[in-house]
Amino acid sequence: MHSHFRTSAFFLSLIFVLLALPATLSCVSARPDQSAVSAPFAALESRAEAGDAAAEYDLAVAYLRSNPAVPDYNSAMKWLSASAAQGNVDAEFLLGYLYEHGEGTERDYAKAAGSYQAAAVKGHAAAANNLASLYHHGMGVPKDLHKALELYLAAAQAGDSVGQCNLALMYYRGDGIARDYVVAAKWFRAAAEHDDPHAQHNLGFLYYKGLGVRTDYTESARWERLAAEHGDLPAQTDLAYLYESGRGVPLDYVAAYTWYSRAISGGDKTGVERRKSLSRIMTKRQLEEAKAALMADSSKPQRRSTPLTAALALLESH
Repeated sequence: MHSHFRTSAFFLSLIFVLLALPATLSCVSARPDQSAVSAPFAALESRAEAGDAAAEYDLAVAYLRSNPAVPDYNSAMKWLSASAAQGNVDAEFLLGYLYEHGEGTERDYAKAAGSYQAAAVKGHAAAANNLASLYHHGMGVPKDLHKALELYLAAAQAGDSVGQCNLALMYYRGDGIARDYVVAAKWFRAAAEHDDPHAQHNLGFLYYKGLGVRTDYTESARWERLAAEHGDLPAQTDLAYLYESGRGVPLDYVAAYTWYSRAISGGDKTGVERRKSLSRIMTKRQLEEAKAALMADSSKPQRRSTPLTAALALLESH
């Protein structure tokens, strides 16, 4: 959704129908990323005080990482602003993220756009994607679909998977450009092959519907499974439906019930009625198998995250 941060900003979604079951096409904006700060804190502080822009950025990150539950935003903002003022692209991007989300400062989309712009002109692909999202929605800048398209394309061509997914969505929807399912499928595939779960889900949907690609339930199930295993909730619901109907995968009520339940537990309630209906035709043994699988899920450690901690978790993808 880096040695830079990438931000999870806006959620673009379309609701369609996978037979009787809703399927969601979506992409998020780029999330912040950063490399781990290895230098001792005191050494970083000394270099930052001397005006080293890279050290100023790393020190800001250290303040954010030292206690993710209660980050020292005042210190982080101080050093980020100093680093960004010297043109450090990573600092410009992260500063944009904090302004966009109101993390440690008052939310200010105009300042976010300014920081993203400064990073984007230096070739920061994630900044280009996030700036595109602001133009797409008219947040902090005038709404401009053509500008959004231009920036998504720049991010996509630079290999940013979130930019590729968002560009695909613009072609899918016909936002600011003629609708083109073939081009949409191309960019969804590019992002999906970079393990973007939203793109994997969307590509699975296109294969199911035969939009921009030939109808292929097996391919649909393959991409939906990848997205589902990455935790994409709509993909989990759709994979459950494929198992329930035996399309692209063997008919398997236990797997269907299990995937419906995972999606529902995660917050996607679209499969509630289908799971209820399915439970009425499952045998007692099948229900016990499904519930045993879900019990095994519940024994695994669950990670909780905020926008900032989710961003800090993606440290090595750029």
